[in-house]
Amino acid sequence: MTEPTHDEAHAGALGSRLNWLRAAVLGANDGIVSTAGLVVGVAGATTARATLLTAGLAGLLAGSMSMAAGEYVSVSTQRDSEKAALAMERRELREQPEAELEELTGLLEDRGLSREVAHEAAVQLTARDALRAHARVELGIDPDALTNPWHAASASFLAFTVGALLPLLAIVLPPASLRLWVTVLSVLAALVFTGWTSARLGAAAPRRAVLRNVVGGALAMGVTYAAGTLLGAAGV
Repeated sequence: MTEPTHDEAHAGALGSRLNWLRAAVLGANDGIVSTAGLVVGVAGATTARATLLTAGLAGLLAGSMSMAAGEYVSVSTQRDSEKAALAMERRELREQPEAELEELTGLLEDRGLSREVAHEAAVQLTARDALRAHARVELGIDPDALTNPWHAASASFLAFTVGALLPLLAIVLPPASLRLWVTVLSVLAALVFTGWTSARLGAAAPRRAVLRNVVGGALAMGVTYAAGTLLGAAGV
């Protein structure tokens, strides 16, 4: 009975790490696309390096803070829900232990165990740690590893910042005659990488993910550059 549980824990930990990696890649992708669209749009209206740097930094800070705040709120809500579910489960175990034992037996039966084996496993799991057993089997929650909103917020902030730095540096470092092309090519190359990486982490075919990423990023830069060029020509 212990070996499958041991393997499942490793699989769950691996899945959790892959989810975090995928979220980091997607956060970096957001930073690349949003900041690239912003600086390329401004580049359509002006070639002033200071203006481009100001716009890029503003976009980086606003985007990273927005991502961090959104992730903090979202994960805090999830953590509150997990705590509430654990509190309810704790109360049910205290008030109706027999019914909870039968419920755990049924859940283990649903996973393919015979009635006798499921009941014996439920008895042993309950004797060892009833709350942890119900949390993992019934709720899909590890009470020792609840989601941390601060970790999620900081990870989103860092991922977005890392992604946003690429178009920001690409638009301000090269000479004025080259900066637009350097930015576009470096952004598209980065989008190929993030699309391929996210697809591989999700065990999906990379070709479509890369194509979606590149087309979306190119479209964003094309639209904002056209808007910036029109506004610049109009003297706005």
